[in-house]
Amino acid sequence: MKIVVIGGTGLIGSKLVARLGEHGHRAVPAAPSTGVNTLTGEGLKEVLEGAEVLVDVSNSPSFADDDVMKFFRTSTTNLLAAASEAGVGHYVALSVVGTDRLPESGYLRAKVAQEELIKGSGLPYSLVHATQFFEFAGGIADSATTDGTVRLPGAGVQPMAADDVAAAVGRTAAGTPVNGAVEIAGPEVFGLDQWIRTVLTARSDPREVVTDPQARYFGAVLEQQSLLPGEGAQVGPTRLSEWLARQ
Repeated sequence: MKIVVIGGTGLIGSKLVARLGEHGHRAVPAAPSTGVNTLTGEGLKEVLEGAEVLVDVSNSPSFADDDVMKFFRTSTTNLLAAASEAGVGHYVALSVVGTDRLPESGYLRAKVAQEELIKGSGLPYSLVHATQFFEFAGGIADSATTDGTVRLPGAGVQPMAADDVAAAVGRTAAGTPVNGAVEIAGPEVFGLDQWIRTVLTARSDPREVVTDPQARYFGAVLEQQSLLPGEGAQVGPTRLSEWLARQ
């Protein structure tokens, strides 16, 4: 199949393009660097010609509340229109486990808006709800750092490797549209504070991680289950210790 990967040069997208190619698909990476701009619509008609599947793993360059909402609304509207015109038979988007549980987060509000546009488009679709990526641990730590101390709640997380995310998105893209969401997660449950502390220790990062139940996670106060998948989630094979050993 011809599968167009929006955000195909990024962390997940580049891994996804390679994996799909290994499985015999014609995977086409689409990004501003390849002449495709989802905010302006530039290049969308051309890249989607003959495509059977569109996979959107793109992300907003800014996480400021207004910026991220504008990005996902504009980008998704343009993508849906172009996909419909091109006769794309399966629209796949990567999203986040717990998106609809944390309205305090501007980023997750924007992801909800993206998902609602897709659901209402009339196109056959699949949403892949992923837990946090191991690769984002440093960014999470940075966002929670004040005066050299990282403050995070002990809410549960089930993080996963980007390679496992790409594998799950690839399986979804090559499959039949579910017209709903599938959840994917890593094989281990940690406290958010515990996970980040483990990664910083492995990197010899001197910052102390303090457990603070009221510390906000990208604007939201977390309950114990806020970021955890439900029963039936697809579980990737890579454990945190294995991933750290490869870094």
